Amino acid sequence: MSEAPELLRAYLRQRIELGEHEIFLETLAAREIIELAIPRFADAAVAAVRPRALIEPQTGADLVAIGDLADLRDRALGCRLCTLSETRNHVVFGEGSSTADVMVVGEAPGAEEDRTGRPFVGRAGKLLDTLLASVGFSREAVYICNVLKCRPPGNRNPLPAEIDACDSYLIRQVELVEPKVILACGTFAAQTLLESTEAIGRLRGAEHSYHGVPLIPTYHPAALLRNPAWIRPVWDDLQRLRTILDGS
Repeated sequence: MSEAPELLRAYLRQRIELGEHEIFLETLAAREIIELAIPRFADAAVAAVRPRALIEPQTGADLVAIGDLADLRDRALGCRLCTLSETRNHVVFGEGSSTADVMVVGEAPGAEEDRTGRPFVGRAGKLLDTLLASVGFSREAVYICNVLKCRPPGNRNPLPAEIDACDSYLIRQVELVEPKVILACGTFAAQTLLESTEAIGRLRGAEHSYHGVPLIPTYHPAALLRNPAWIRPVWDDLQRLRTILDGS
C-alpha cells in the first residue's frame, strides 16, 4: 500500500462518489492511514502520537542532559532498559518536593506501589509519614523514591542488571533535587547506595555519603512493623539527620 498511496486515494474518492461514506481500514497501519489523510505531515503526526520516551534513546549519558524532574519522569515511564518493564503495572518514579532538603530512598516498589504508581504507601508508608513528622517533616516536604522504579515479581531481591538499569535515574534525581541529606531505608537501599555488603545494623548509627550528599542509613518502615523495638533506633537516626540539616 505504502508504495502506491495515490492509487488507494483515487479508489477511496471513487467509493465516496458512489455514495459510500464509511470504509473499514483495519488492515492498515496507523502511519499508512496518516499518509493517506495528510501525507505531507505524516512524519510529524506519527511522532506527535508516539510516546516521547520511546522515541529518544535511554542511556545514562542521555539522562544526564535532562533538566527537570518532570522530563526525567516522562522518560522513566517509558523505560525498557530491563525485563521488569514486561511485568510491572506502573513505573514508581518518585514524588514530593522538587527542592526537598530530605530525600528518602527505599528498595523497590511493592504490590501496592506497583498498583498505585506511588512510593511508600500502605502501612509502611503511613509509618514513614509518622516518623518524618516526628522530626518536623511532612510527606509533601520531602522527596521519596526507590532504588528500583519497577516492582520485582513476587517482591524478590533485585538483580544486578536491574540495579544498573535504574542507577542513572536515581543519580539524576539526586542531582536535580539537590537534597541536603538522604535517608536510606532498609538493607538493600543502604547497601546499594553505599556499595557495601555490611548489614544495616552495622551501617546505621553513622553518617555516610552518596555522590557528595550526606546519607543516613536506617531500618525500613516495613521492618519496624515486624520489629517494633527498632522504632527507637530509627528515631535516633532521624535525630542524626535533623542535626545534619540544622548544621547545613
